[in-house]
Amino acid sequence: SYISKIDLSTAPQEVRAAVDNHLAGYQLTNEKLTLLHNVTAFHTLEESSYELDRELQRLIGKRAADFYEYAISLQNDCLVCSAYFSRLLEKNHIDFATFAFTDDERLLIEYGRAIARDQHVSGGLMRLMQQTLLNEQLVVITTMGVFMIANNYFNDILNVDPAPVQE
Repeated sequence: SYISKIDLSTAPQEVRAAVDNHLAGYQLTNEKLTLLHNVTAFHTLEESSYELDRELQRLIGKRAADFYEYAISLQNDCLVCSAYFSRLLEKNHIDFATFAFTDDERLLIEYGRAIARDQHVSGGLMRLMQQTLLNEQLVVITTMGVFMIANNYFNDILNVDPAPVQE
């Protein structure tokens, strides 16, 4: 990694408070330990994306949300996020390469790959999305895609270690 992870044992109180609050529901990762060099950056990228992910899961379900986010990470070739989602799917005994996705899940995966590939969605794909989803869902799905791409870029640019944090 180009930037060290924050050392929680010597971190300022503001950082320790952010971590304590975050750990109430989520695990610590190398990305988060890197972002914690600045609490505002941490809240902006991590906390906001978790809030949005909860909304995405409410609208389309956890499994579909995980597939969508994993497809974006694979398309972006982000080792950190791809490894994270791969471990998550493995825990649920899902092989992404051979899994029998629903039509809606396949559509979300195609949409995620399209926005991650070149920030463009064909008119045909957009029409299918609009036929399948409410405007609110499409807005949340697209916004979550943008957050995933931002996470992927952050990890890749700073060469964040993809290994799980040993707790």
